Amino acid sequence: MSTSKATAARPAPVKGGRSKLSLPVVLLIIAGALALVSLVRLISGADDITSVGQVAGALELAVPIGLAGLGGLWAERAGVVNIGLEGMMILGTWFGAWAGFQWGPWMGVLFGILGGCLGGLLHAVITVTFGVNHIVSGVAINILAVGITRYLSNFAFDGVQGGSSKQSPRVEPIDKITIPGLSDWLQDLQQQHWFLISDIAGILGGLVTGLSLLTVVALLLIPATWWILWRTPFGLRLRSCGESPVAAETLGVNVYKYKYIAVTVSGGLAGLGGAFLAIVATGIYQEGQTGGRGYIGLAAMIFGNWMPGGMALGAGLFGFTDSLKLRGGAENVHAMLLLLAILLVIAVFWQLYRKKYVAAVISAAVSALLFTWYFLTDQVPSQFVDAAPYVTTLLVLSLSAQRLRMPKADGVPYRKGEGK
Repeated sequence: MSTSKATAARPAPVKGGRSKLSLPVVLLIIAGALALVSLVRLISGADDITSVGQVAGALELAVPIGLAGLGGLWAERAGVVNIGLEGMMILGTWFGAWAGFQWGPWMGVLFGILGGCLGGLLHAVITVTFGVNHIVSGVAINILAVGITRYLSNFAFDGVQGGSSKQSPRVEPIDKITIPGLSDWLQDLQQQHWFLISDIAGILGGLVTGLSLLTVVALLLIPATWWILWRTPFGLRLRSCGESPVAAETLGVNVYKYKYIAVTVSGGLAGLGGAFLAIVATGIYQEGQTGGRGYIGLAAMIFGNWMPGGMALGAGLFGFTDSLKLRGGAENVHAMLLLLAILLVIAVFWQLYRKKYVAAVISAAVSALLFTWYFLTDQVPSQFVDAAPYVTTLLVLSLSAQRLRMPKADGVPYRKGEGK
C-alpha cells in the first residue's frame, strides 16, 4: 500500500478533542482527592467533614438536586431547554405530600412523579407545539407552579389537622435500610480519625447507614438513564433530536414525539425529586421548600457536560457543601477554605504547564487570599455559611465552562416538516 493511501485510510485527529480518562487514571484522581480531603481534615481538626453522618446527609441533600439534573439532561438531550425544573419540583412536592398523607408514602411518590409530568407536558406543549421561547416557558411554569400550589393548599391542607395554607400534614416515612454489623464497624473505624482510612470508612458508612429505599431508586436511575440514552435505539433517536432534528426527520424519526417524551420524563424526574424532599427529607410539604434546587440541578447537569455520571458528581458536590453548613456549620466551611486554597495551588501548576500564565496568576492570587483568610480567622461569617452551596455552584460553573459541549440543537426552534 502506498504512503498516500495509508495516510488517507487513517482517520484524521480531532482538533481540540480530549482523550477519555482511563479507569486507572480515574481511580488515581479519586484516591488523590480523598487523600487531600483527609489532609485538610487533619490540619483543620474538622473531623466531621467525612463522618458517616456528613456523608449520609450529603447523599440525602444531593438526591433531589441529582433528580432535577437528570430531568434536565433528558429534556436537553432532546433539544429542549428546561428552566422549568424548579416549578416541576414544586408540583412534585405538593402532589407527593397531598397523596402521601392520605394513602401512604409510595402513593405520594407516584403522585409526585405525575405532578412533575404535568409540568413537563405543559412545557412540551408550549415549546414544541407552539414554538415559544424555552426560557420564557420555563420561567412561566416556575411562577405558575407557585401560584397553583398555594391555591390548592388552601383547599387541601387548610383546616386539616397539622396542615395550613402553606404546609401539609406529616407524611409517613419510607423505610430506611442499614446493613447491620458493617455499618457499626465502619462507624467505629471512622471515629478513630486515622489518615485516609477513617475517611474511606466514613464515606462507605454513609452509604450503608439509614439509606432510604427511595434513595436507592434514585441512584439506580442514573445508570438506567445512561443505558437508555446511550445504548438503545430509542436513546439514539432521542439524542439525534437534540443534535440535528432536521437530519433526524429525514431518517424517519418523529421529532415531536421524542421531544414530548423527553420533556415529560424530565418533568417526572424533577417531580420525583420534589416528592423526595417532601416525603424523605422533611416528611412534610412546606411552601418554598425546594429552595432553588431545580436551578442547582440544572447547574449540576451543565457541570457534568450533559452526561449522567458528570451530573451525579456535580449533584454530590452541591449536596456535600449544603450538608457542611448543617453539620458543624462555620467550622466545616472554614476547613473548606483551606481545601479550596490547596486546589487552587494545584490549578496554578496545571495552568503553568498549559502555558496559561494569566489564569495561573489569577489562581495564585485567589489562593493567597484564601490562605490568608483561613489562617487569620477561626470561623467564617454565618452569612457565608448559608451562601456556601450557591458560591460553590458559581465557582464550579466558571471553572468548567471552557470544556462544555451542549447538544447542538439545544434550545433551537424546530418546526415539523423542515427536513422534507
